[in-house]
Amino acid sequence: MPWTTEDYPASMKNLEEVIRNKAIEIANALLEEGYEEGRAISIAISQAKKWREDQDSTEG
Repeated sequence: MPWTTEDYPASMKNLEEVIRNKAIEIANALLEEGYEEGRAISIAISQAKKWREDQDSTEG
């Protein structure tokens, strides 16, 4: 079942909203590719944080 902005893994609870939304997007894509749920969550959080850092560095 895909995650949404209202229903997402507990490990994403404390993320900044914009990072959480990106992590949800990435995790859902990884699940569609066949990744296990735990692995998809871990990768998604890491990639979303990196994405945000990249966004911050291009805005300044």
